[in-house]
Amino acid sequence: MKPIIKQEHFGETPDGTFVELYKLSNGNGVEVAISTYGGAVVSLLVPDRHGKLADVALGYDSCDGYLSDAAYLGPILGRHANRIAEGRFTLNGVTYSLARNNGEHHLHGGLKGFDKVVWKARDAATPNNQALELTYLSKDLEEGYPGNMLVRVIYALNDANELRIEYFATSDKDTVVNLSNHTYFNLGGHDFGDILKHELMINADRFTPTDSTSIPTGELQSVEGTPFDFKLPAAIGLRVNQEHEQLKYGHGYDQNFVLNRADSSSSSLAARVLDPESGRVLEVWTTEPGLQLYCGNFLDGTIRGKKGVPYHRNQGFCVETQHFPDSPNQPNFPPTVLKAGAQFRSTTIFRFLTQ
Repeated sequence: MKPIIKQEHFGETPDGTFVELYKLSNGNGVEVAISTYGGAVVSLLVPDRHGKLADVALGYDSCDGYLSDAAYLGPILGRHANRIAEGRFTLNGVTYSLARNNGEHHLHGGLKGFDKVVWKARDAATPNNQALELTYLSKDLEEGYPGNMLVRVIYALNDANELRIEYFATSDKDTVVNLSNHTYFNLGGHDFGDILKHELMINADRFTPTDSTSIPTGELQSVEGTPFDFKLPAAIGLRVNQEHEQLKYGHGYDQNFVLNRADSSSSSLAARVLDPESGRVLEVWTTEPGLQLYCGNFLDGTIRGKKGVPYHRNQGFCVETQHFPDSPNQPNFPPTVLKAGAQFRSTTIFRFLTQ
């Protein structure tokens, strides 16, 4: 018999809404804890090559940390993950204005994106998975976006040590949508130190260069001969300090990669990360066309995470599977338009192995 999902009280929002924490587990000791506030991955216990468990996700001990969080530790991103230039886009001849919460630009859904709302939760277990379904109704013009959009996100954990995230959305008006998750991983453990010795492979021949404010130029540039060439595994820290305009703009790795995909309807291998010390391996499989690599460039030790651990620069890496930044304003990028009555669907799998 499959174990029952554990549920516990995690805190309250300022208006008194209760926030719950749900824990999914499998037969190998792997456990993921998910908060209904922001749908955040709060913790993720996975074994090393000797079977020792460690929590490989940066996060907070209680809901209070997430209420004031500005680093996006673990949540669902939406309506539109990543940046939209100058906080505006035009759809069907109408220009929509969004919050400018990242300099002159819109980032990760705005001032109150999906990371700052309380989601409804229900047990969605199947014979092969423990699963949690989260739902949220984003109302018409919430954060400036058109359409009443119903969003479902399903977190599922199986005995193959795969954490599967499925995203669904429907809207009663044409709108734009780009959903992702912003977990910071450290395969040595959230309290381990930096991730610069982690060995990374990204299945991408090209990336989308940006201007100095991190907005894509529209070009798809080859990774060949650049610090962004991870076609073969390389330590994250190997080239991060090279003199390169894009590294300067992002203060390190904060770049969208154009994934090599044979079939957009099924999941393809996007990335593989190895921590040589623990032997933990993370494989990322997705139906999405892009992957944003971000390595905690702005963590500076002021954030106190679980058990009071200060999180410093490069203490975690994010592998955000998504459509490209600023897609609503970039006609040559894969579109993020969701037509009224149609269904958005996206899948990402985080598979944990050892070596």
